[in-house]
Amino acid sequence: MTAKAGKPMVKVIALDAPEPSHVRRFGFLAGQISVPDDFDRMGETAIMSMFEGGA
Repeated sequence: MTAKAGKPMVKVIALDAPEPSHVRRFGFLAGQISVPDDFDRMGETAIMSMFEGGA
C-alpha cells in the first residue's frame, strides 16, 4: 500500500497473482478421522534404535 498522510491511496498487486483460495478451517474433518491414544509413542522402539545406532 502507498499512503499519503496515513491514508491508503494505492494497492499494488501482481497482474498474474492467483485469486485467494478457499480459507482452510481447523476441525473440518471432525468426526471423520481418529487418532490413537498412543500416537505420541507409535514407532518409539524403531526411532530409539535409530538414534542409538541400531538401524
